[in-house]
Amino acid sequence: MSGNLYIVAAPSGAGKTSLVNALLANDPDIALSISYTTRQPRPGEQDHREYHFVQQAEFRAMIARGEFLEHAEVFGNLYGTSATWIGEQTQHGRDIVLEIDWQGAQQVKRLKPDAIGIFVLPPSMQELENRLRKRGQDSDAVIQRRLADAKSEIAHVGDFEYVIINKDFDIALADLAAIVRASRLRLARQRQRHPEWFDSP
Repeated sequence: MSGNLYIVAAPSGAGKTSLVNALLANDPDIALSISYTTRQPRPGEQDHREYHFVQQAEFRAMIARGEFLEHAEVFGNLYGTSATWIGEQTQHGRDIVLEIDWQGAQQVKRLKPDAIGIFVLPPSMQELENRLRKRGQDSDAVIQRRLADAKSEIAHVGDFEYVIINKDFDIALADLAAIVRASRLRLARQRQRHPEWFDSP
């Protein structure tokens, strides 16, 4: 039985990570793909939990060996998703969610056209700026760059099957859970899970 692969993308500050973490906490049948990255860990982050933190040279060697389902450069850092791990998990029926940007989503879609794309939008650009400033992690110059990049990323929203506007967190989470539940009820997935209903005698 093959599991579903979900792609969740959003501009920085839209609430993607909080939504995915809440989904994972509520649904034991879905797991998060932990990406590889060359960026430095943020306060509180741990290697192999939030990310697999690696050096640039190691990351580029992994690219050369074809180990990534997708990889991209974001804010000067490299990010990538393990193709082997994704394949093993989905082949055993596990649903997997990827938190990646639109560049990565396009790469995954080319290799995994059945992947389910979900884009998370903030209520407005002003609210997005407010959220970025409340983090207290970035300088004004970095915030302005993130806002410019957000506009560029939002321009690719048409590449995704589903769009969630994260104005109210609880509603947005319910929307995300609804997408996951509905995808599990598609005919192809139900045929795999309950062959006794579909196989000819």
